[in-house]
Amino acid sequence: MKPKEIIQNWVEAFNKQDVEGLANLYAENAVNHQVANEPIEGKDEIKKMFEGEFAQAEMVCIVENIFEDGNWAILEWKDPLGLRGCGFFQTENDKIIFQRGYWDKLSFLRIHKLPIPEK
Repeated sequence: MKPKEIIQNWVEAFNKQDVEGLANLYAENAVNHQVANEPIEGKDEIKKMFEGEFAQAEMVCIVENIFEDGNWAILEWKDPLGLRGCGFFQTENDKIIFQRGYWDKLSFLRIHKLPIPEK
């Protein structure tokens, strides 16, 4: 699969809150670094991250653009509540091996009426 196709599958699984489907898109030793948080290493830990996030908030990813360059795909997204962000996905052998996401965590917490850390 091309990186763009992998990300289209990622968005579909994300919007269904399909944790198994999402996890299966990652390599065993993948790294997911949402820059507002510490990096998550390993497919099983990434799966746990998604389980926790979906338990906290109703999230929807609306694709604005997907770009592809070599083994990288770049996803520009928004959600129905006004949050915007982008993700960079490096793929190898039809799996995501590295992901980095940029989004405003404070806005996310406020929109979803989640506690704001005092630190």
